[in-house]
Amino acid sequence: MHNILITSASGYLGGTVLARWQSANLPSYSHLYALYGAEPLVANINNQAEIASKIIDLNITVIYFLIDAYTAKHQSNMIQALGQVKAKTGQDVHFLHTTGAKQFIRHAGMPTNEPLFDTNPHLYDLQKNAKGPHAFFNEFVHAHAIIIDEAERHSVRSYIFAPCLVYGRGEGFGNKTSIQDVSIVQAAQGARRVCAVDSNNQTWPVCHVIDTATLYLQILRKILSGEDIGHGKNGYYLASSGPITWNEVYKAFAKALYKRKVVDDDDVHQVDEESRVKMAEGLGVKPQEIQVLMGGKCLYTAKRGYEIVADQEVELILEGLENNKGKASIR
Repeated sequence: MHNILITSASGYLGGTVLARWQSANLPSYSHLYALYGAEPLVANINNQAEIASKIIDLNITVIYFLIDAYTAKHQSNMIQALGQVKAKTGQDVHFLHTTGAKQFIRHAGMPTNEPLFDTNPHLYDLQKNAKGPHAFFNEFVHAHAIIIDEAERHSVRSYIFAPCLVYGRGEGFGNKTSIQDVSIVQAAQGARRVCAVDSNNQTWPVCHVIDTATLYLQILRKILSGEDIGHGKNGYYLASSGPITWNEVYKAFAKALYKRKVVDDDDVHQVDEESRVKMAEGLGVKPQEIQVLMGGKCLYTAKRGYEIVADQEVELILEGLENNKGKASIR
């Protein structure tokens, strides 16, 4: 039986996953640990010895890591501890790292001339060798390969899970809003207007927070059932229901912000140098960094998640037909 650790249980995504936990009717497991909403596990993430000791002593076999989407400074220690649990118990062990769709865009050195499916067998190599225009972004992208390689060395099954432009009210007790949505509002507050940061109408994958949480739980369902789903170099997962254009997002926010007198009009303006500086002040970043936070072209496309969700849906349909001996009907 698995013992599970969920980090950032009070966060936007982690809190929503835990809020949906009971209704998900997951297969049996032994213990669920988290800072909040489960058996409490309190530890300092920067104290590697303490973290490793708790993972090993509690025989934790599944870790959902939702703390740091940009570096690999904490994950290797936890993965090594999982490897020790596997050596001790003989159980398969799993590490899911939460990243972001930004790590799959042009700024990250990724191709944007055609859809980049999360089932692409070359994703690992593309990211390991990526070299984008921003040095800090290269570290973000290379973190994935570091995690996958470390997991492989210690016989840990790894998963790289990417939320996208997530919307909707989070259901946890802590943070209830999406980081990207907040960035648009903060930039608009600084400039007193909503500005498009791209010269053309770029697209980005989008997903409701509940659907994102559902994919987290569906992956966990497969793990607890002992099913062999894509992992390691073939373990990339994007939670997305489809693409949206940034102009659609900007227009909706402009109307809502103008209604609340946060901006001076409900139009979407093309960013100029003056607005760029004011937006950057609102965001607390350098002017050249605002496009990374609230724009860009992302053709990262979900496919793997649909496959495992469809498998579960077919199982439920067949079970329902068997139980009810139902036939198709016109309502």
